[in-house]
Amino acid sequence: MALRIDKDHQRFRQIVKGRIRKDLRKFLSRGELLGKEGKRYVSIPVRGIEIPNFRYGDNKDTGVGQGDGKPGDQVGDGEGSGPGGEQEGRHVMEVDVSLEELADILGEELSLPRIQPKGKNRITAEKDRYSGIRQAGPESLRHFKRSFKRALRRQIITGLYNPEDPRIIIERRDKQYRSWKTVLSPQSNAVIVYMMDVSGSMGDEQKELVRLEAFWIDAWLRRNFRGIDSRYIVHDVRAAEVDRETFYHLREDGGTRISSAFRTAIELLDKHYHSDEWNIYLFHFSDGDNSSESDSRECCKMLREQLLAKINLFGYCQVASAYGSGNFINVVLEQLGKEANVITSRVNNKDDIYESIKTFFSKGI
Repeated sequence: MALRIDKDHQRFRQIVKGRIRKDLRKFLSRGELLGKEGKRYVSIPVRGIEIPNFRYGDNKDTGVGQGDGKPGDQVGDGEGSGPGGEQEGRHVMEVDVSLEELADILGEELSLPRIQPKGKNRITAEKDRYSGIRQAGPESLRHFKRSFKRALRRQIITGLYNPEDPRIIIERRDKQYRSWKTVLSPQSNAVIVYMMDVSGSMGDEQKELVRLEAFWIDAWLRRNFRGIDSRYIVHDVRAAEVDRETFYHLREDGGTRISSAFRTAIELLDKHYHSDEWNIYLFHFSDGDNSSESDSRECCKMLREQLLAKINLFGYCQVASAYGSGNFINVVLEQLGKEANVITSRVNNKDDIYESIKTFFSKGI
């Protein structure tokens, strides 16, 4: 029975994954996956799947199957209480899906290559691994199967084993214990630095686009790295590091100087994240309306001279604003368009997030 249940459960999970994969573009654009985000799981609504269950009647001795009747007799009076409906029924069930499964679905659907971390053997952690058997050790590590076999073998050799009364007594000399050794396990850690323009032209609609994009960026990178740090920087004409909640909800009414965010990111990385030990990802979100062309060129200079050699990827996402989009993306393409680890995308609405994620990670860097 347990095996049958396991098989049914696996089949159900495959059905759920297939439905998510089929509607992935819709989930990306509508943000349904962000409804109930937990630590390792996200609860998502999946339409068209309904868990089977028993439905009981009212226990009255009337109705179909009760009393006299002949084949073909009409059931009931044939009149409904209202006009027939024309809309298809909608069955919605929330299913918990791990972020790892979600990232795998994303990678398969977008044909994303696995990321090859740089410096992956330079970060190590100690890990205990069971590697052998000892004659002594704590009882919590006693290997019962091996101890039992040794006791059985001893009783058979000495003639103490009685098939009529197959009682096995484990003595001290029979006991076997698991042994372990400490090994160095290579790890690949990454830091994601999210930077966002919070000036007056970046409203709630633009922040929702950023939130959706960042969710999928985070999900894919966490699937490829063992440890992830996420840091958040907001800026108008000045920049500051903030927490995640502030990042998505802060709004200022000042101007924009993008270089302030880049300076803050450089200070953050120099202080906490050495490039020999961390895989570094920078993502900047803005409507592209910078204070001046000279500041935009200054940003490109900082990227070229202080950042690109240290980081895996700089991704710039320009979101459409009700006030019109600026020219920053064009300056980046003009100045740094040939750099392999500089990637840009435009997101004018939620439907563009699908292609934006694919653009950022299609190179596998």
